[in-house]
Amino acid sequence: MVNDTDSVRDPELPGLLLRTERDALVPLLRARPEADFALPTCCPGWTVRHVVAHCAAVLNRVVESRYEKDVFSPESNERDIAALAGRSNRELVDDLERGLTGAGPVIAAAGHGRLDAVAFGEWVHAGDLREALGEPGAYEGDGLPHALALLAAYSRARRTEPLLAELDGHGAPLVLGADSPEPAVYTGPAKTLIRLVTGRSTEGERYELTGAEEKDLAFFT
Repeated sequence: MVNDTDSVRDPELPGLLLRTERDALVPLLRARPEADFALPTCCPGWTVRHVVAHCAAVLNRVVESRYEKDVFSPESNERDIAALAGRSNRELVDDLERGLTGAGPVIAAAGHGRLDAVAFGEWVHAGDLREALGEPGAYEGDGLPHALALLAAYSRARRTEPLLAELDGHGAPLVLGADSPEPAVYTGPAKTLIRLVTGRSTEGERYELTGAEEKDLAFFT
């Protein structure tokens, strides 16, 4: 169950989300053949290998507190991927595991939720990987409740488009964005809401949206 009170930041939540995802994603990646790392993902121009390298690089930057002026920009991300070109796929998965394990305490210590979006973003990329690999549960799994709580806090802190999300299987609505007496209303699966707010494809997904357009909700891209 997720409600408005979940928008209050829990400093331990990002680390919990990352460790939960580590325990699910890393064994999956280690079991895949080498050829699967060349599969395309929904991230333009990026293969599975590129996404793994990106996630590993971002998380280990956090662990090591390496923040250049344009850190996390598209240009920085491409440089990070290029810098890891000499690593094998298996070594990249090892790097990812270290980042998923070690980033949580650093994010918690950062205060004011400054790095919370990193944890949510890397969890979304784990969904990108599952989708690319044809695995079930993209943008779902054991980490979903933690991800929704982070998403609520992120959206309310940044006063994004007000939205009341009536999620299938959840007893209370998820409140996103700025306070409003008349928020837009989303009704449908939580995984589809994740797709909407992150600009992923919703083709074939069944949901209802009133009071807003899809483009209004893609605030985490």
